[in-house]
Amino acid sequence: MLRVIILVIAIGAGGMAAWLVLSTRSRETVVVAPTPPAQTADVLVSAADLAQGQALDQKSLRWQAWPKDAVSPGFITRDAKPDALTALNGVLVRSHFIAGEPIREEKLLRGPSGMLASMLPAGKRAVAIRVSAESTAGGFILPNDRVDVIQSISSGGDGKAEHRSRILLKNLRVLAVDQKAEETKGQLVVVGKTATLEVSPMEAETISAAQAAGTLSLALRSIADSDEKPMASTESGVRVRIFRAGKSEEVQVRSEGTIIQ
Repeated sequence: MLRVIILVIAIGAGGMAAWLVLSTRSRETVVVAPTPPAQTADVLVSAADLAQGQALDQKSLRWQAWPKDAVSPGFITRDAKPDALTALNGVLVRSHFIAGEPIREEKLLRGPSGMLASMLPAGKRAVAIRVSAESTAGGFILPNDRVDVIQSISSGGDGKAEHRSRILLKNLRVLAVDQKAEETKGQLVVVGKTATLEVSPMEAETISAAQAAGTLSLALRSIADSDEKPMASTESGVRVRIFRAGKSEEVQVRSEGTIIQ
């Protein structure tokens, strides 16, 4: 009997000890260390999409908190330029921005230089040629496309009309069509009266002389060929006599074009 009483007391003591342990754990609270807030800096960004050539004003810019460790040296910060909103008033956009994009000095145009002059690399010139929808691939040639310049000349002699056509220059960049230096959003076709091309000084002389001697048209190049080096066509060729319907005629075949009599 005594052994039974001792066993019951031992079991009761063990249960009491277990209950005390569980009740003590339930009262413990888990303390989570607070995460320190990330350090930020106010960066000047575009408040809306900004088109190339657009003049900045205070409505087109705003300050935005930016992670401090992600601030690029080219960004404009409030700490460095607190008066940037007013200082940039009237400055032109050299290259377009999307809404929320940080403003960078290299994409802005300051000083008296025009927009087109700022787009030209060193040593390059801008030359305009007369065009129409027929001479610009149906009007589908847009700024920044690559084109070949084709010269066409018509002449007559001894009652025979002679039409000459040749590729004058290859792989030139289109700077603007009329007064538009970039593709208008949502507009797929720009039909203008002039196209401005980026050329070297020697190519500018070639185009000027060719335009005075005949008419020029533009052939749109594939984007896959845009890396090809711009070059002038060669003038080598041979004359071939063709017999057609009992009559003979000569056709001069050039490496970059044909002359048809």
